[in-house]
Amino acid sequence: MAIRQLSPETVNRIAAGEVVERPASVVKELVENALDAGATEIEIVTAAGGLSLIRVTDDGCGMDESDLALCVERHATSKLDSDDLLAIRTLGFRGEALPSIGAIAHLAIASRPRGTRDALEIAVDRGTKQPLKPAALNPGTRIEVRDLFSATPARLKFLKSERAENLAVSETVKRLAMAHPHVGFSLTMGERTGLRLPRSTANPDGMLERLGRIMGREFMTDAVPIAGERDGVSVKGFAGLPTLHRPDATYQFLFVNGRPVRDKLVVGAVRAAYGDLVPKGRHPLLALFVELPPTDVDVNVHPAKVEVRFRDSAAVRGLLIGALRHALEGAGFRATAQGGARTLETLARAQPSASRYDEPRPDLDFARAGAETGFAEERQTPFAGLDMPTADATAHEEAVSASSANESRPLGAARAQLHETYIVAQTETSVVIVDQHAAHERLVYERLKKALANGGVARQALLIPTVIEVGEDEALALDEKAAELAELGLVLERFGTGAVAVRETPALLGTSDIQGLVRDLAADLLSEGAGAPLRERLESVASRMACHGSVRAGRRLTAPEMNALLREMEATPFSGQCNHGRPTYVELKLSDIERLFGRK
Repeated sequence: MAIRQLSPETVNRIAAGEVVERPASVVKELVENALDAGATEIEIVTAAGGLSLIRVTDDGCGMDESDLALCVERHATSKLDSDDLLAIRTLGFRGEALPSIGAIAHLAIASRPRGTRDALEIAVDRGTKQPLKPAALNPGTRIEVRDLFSATPARLKFLKSERAENLAVSETVKRLAMAHPHVGFSLTMGERTGLRLPRSTANPDGMLERLGRIMGREFMTDAVPIAGERDGVSVKGFAGLPTLHRPDATYQFLFVNGRPVRDKLVVGAVRAAYGDLVPKGRHPLLALFVELPPTDVDVNVHPAKVEVRFRDSAAVRGLLIGALRHALEGAGFRATAQGGARTLETLARAQPSASRYDEPRPDLDFARAGAETGFAEERQTPFAGLDMPTADATAHEEAVSASSANESRPLGAARAQLHETYIVAQTETSVVIVDQHAAHERLVYERLKKALANGGVARQALLIPTVIEVGEDEALALDEKAAELAELGLVLERFGTGAVAVRETPALLGTSDIQGLVRDLAADLLSEGAGAPLRERLESVASRMACHGSVRAGRRLTAPEMNALLREMEATPFSGQCNHGRPTYVELKLSDIERLFGRK
């Protein structure tokens, strides 16, 4: 078959297949153009999921007659000062979006430059360019796309439902809005206003306000600021506390030089930074903004510009991990504030309604009983003894007499221990409930990690070695990892068939359940295998040791012990969650408790 030159119309439609995957792709290209034009207000309107109408209006710099005539030509762009593709400082630069869209739809562009009185409009009808004509428009640009894919109807078969396309459009606008808080956005889909974001300041407070409007007020409350810089690369943004997480990674956002991108780099960096701070299968919430010289990142690796390639990806990953870890450590013992709110909501739902007590009692005839002598006295609950606290409420008398100075501390003064499991503390403005086992588990774990980082865990030799039967496979797994276990202070060796002898244990664990610990470690080693990195295996073993060496539920604590636990929690990073990612305490604000009882 002879080689022939494709027509410009066919070339444009092929290019459209790369740039325009769905209506959200068109919205992305048009909004990026508006941002590059310096817009401060952008309005997006769609109908039928974007298939029948997409209209983007902005108050940017606008285009004059010559620019308007040239903007629909292929590879015509105002966003490259030269032919250097390594110095791209704008969101768009290919010069393919508008001609590609015009090749498969009805495209109309009206624009009026700032400082001028007249506006002009140009139309492209499925590849056919129309002459310029006058238009009525405020300074800025308005672009309308109608009957998308009308020139390529086969593409319509691969689109999803209108609801799914609307959701994709909304997600696209949200991502762009997160990166540009100083720009106001309005999104209307059909008859419904899907999004309205007023302009915010460009400082961290404005960024957090914009993120909170998109990611939820819960994120705004529980986010910690992220900041870091190294070798010309900087990162800023916000990350949620480890106790704030979701079942998927949809709320993890990465922006590179103001461009929202999808990159596996951030997924690995987040997993490494949070480590054991979140439960398995859960994902924290965050938004990170990376700034680096354009020459150190390639944004031209994907037609839709949704992926990038870093010149030194290891350095960027290291910066992200370091900045995240530093911020999470700085958060100290903080846990999500929503834990207390959810607790109060549960209590409120559990409260019986007033009507329950208003129902008539068949066993009481009030008309008859009211005439009886002494009715009130006989039926009143006796007051004797009500002024004496119950045993569960007091736990220990010394807890009640603890120094009130501790109430000014973040976790307050211990006032009681309930069910030998939960410590109740009082601050000046709240009530704090602490899970003593979960909290102490994290404290012991952090001590083990610190000792491990400083060269090894202190050991204590057993007077008589403890022989533990674990099974042949388990004994073999323990023997293979004996050197790693010794770094954590657990010294053991094979002892016959299916058994090991423990000679030394970590001093931090005291007289913990060594047999249960060794059996659990053997099961973990068999299930995890040898694929995990050494450091990860060591921390996993340390976590298991901490679980066995911490204060167990059911142990009665004295007031000094409870207060000492609270003070150590305040001084220990990550103590707001246990080794399994669950919160170690909830805080109930006094004002919320008063509302629960109708006092406010």
